[in-house]
Amino acid sequence: MKFVVGLGNPGREYLDTRHNLGWWVVVELAAGLGVEEESERWLGLVAEAGEVTLLKPLTYMNDSGHAVARLVADTGAAPEDVLVVVDDLSLDLGTLRIRPSGSPGTHRGLESVIECIGTDAFPRLRLGIGPCAEGQEWRDFVLSPFDEDELPVVEQLVARAVEAVRCWLAEGTAAAMSRFNGPVEAPGGE
Repeated sequence: MKFVVGLGNPGREYLDTRHNLGWWVVVELAAGLGVEEESERWLGLVAEAGEVTLLKPLTYMNDSGHAVARLVADTGAAPEDVLVVVDDLSLDLGTLRIRPSGSPGTHRGLESVIECIGTDAFPRLRLGIGPCAEGQEWRDFVLSPFDEDELPVVEQLVARAVEAVRCWLAEGTAAAMSRFNGPVEAPGGE
């Protein structure tokens, strides 16, 4: 069994924000897998498709680890079988970075997951949303929607992230890293 966790914030006011990009990927992945029903479990919304379980925590980003910890405790999942998908302010918009483990950097959602499950040895897919606009507070930036001119890159980013997750599910972290780490192509091949 494999698990894909998309981090974000619950509530309509956060739905279209940069910080919810992990949720966007899980929603697109669920649609591609033909999953339409979600149930509430593990402090989140859960969708199941065969040997894959998708989770969107309903905790706020900074408390996401509580949902992941419940998933791990209830299922007995090994950390390496739980892929966490998050936005990343330190990566340029449109960049994907998959890693098998590592520090949370400045991401409080990843920090919460590490703290709650007691290890950083879980794969994560970081999706670049940066850089922060000059003079703008990073908190305001991550909680803002994408600009209209960014949306074509964001759509490509989400589609490529779904491909990366599918690769991870079928072939593992190393294969997904070698094929998908890096920037998406600019719309129109520019």
